[in-house]
Amino acid sequence: MQIFVGLGNPGAKYAGNRHNIGFMALDRIAGDHGFGPWKAKFQGQLAEGLLGREKVLLLKPETFMNLSGQSVGDAMRFYKLDPADVTVFHDELDLAPGKCKVKSGGGHAGHNGLRSIHAHIGEAYRRVRLGIGHPGRKELVAAYVLHDFHKADQDWLDDLMRGMSDGAPHLAEGDPGKFMNAVGLRMSPPRPSKTPSKPKPDAAPKAAPDDSASGDDTRNPLQRLADKFR
Repeated sequence: MQIFVGLGNPGAKYAGNRHNIGFMALDRIAGDHGFGPWKAKFQGQLAEGLLGREKVLLLKPETFMNLSGQSVGDAMRFYKLDPADVTVFHDELDLAPGKCKVKSGGGHAGHNGLRSIHAHIGEAYRRVRLGIGHPGRKELVAAYVLHDFHKADQDWLDDLMRGMSDGAPHLAEGDPGKFMNAVGLRMSPPRPSKTPSKPKPDAAPKAAPDDSASGDDTRNPLQRLADKFR
């Protein structure tokens, strides 16, 4: 069993925020893979289902971002799981919008949700880092992450969600490479070849029958020459 955690803030006010991209990812996975209904549990919303052959719990903490670790820690301990069984989907300022990377362990890089999870379960969990870009200056970060995605972002955002949903079974089965391939196919699908196929050459025209080659032609050469000018 594994737990996939999506980070965000609860309530309609925050639903479209950049900070809530983790919630968005879990909602897409739950819908595409036939997970059960969301139920209030572990200070969050929990849904159960299968990804490939793996049983997976989807958890959206409702403690607000800065206390996410409380919910994650409660769920992990209840099911007697290790930090390595936990995968956290979260927004990443240090990646360009639409970029996605998988990482295990390491620091929290100032992300308050990850900071809280570190405090409750340690750092040995896996993260799916979802790029939202950086506003350019540190003092703009809070307003930036708590602002909705722009309309211009919707195409790449939808492709990213589809790609993560496509690849979720691979991630659950421990193959992040195949997960990333699935995301890549949605974000940058292969282009069809522009080289037109060469037409097949027409069959050589059949030569008109030559009466002169026939053994039935009884004309002499002078008669045949004269017939050509008639």
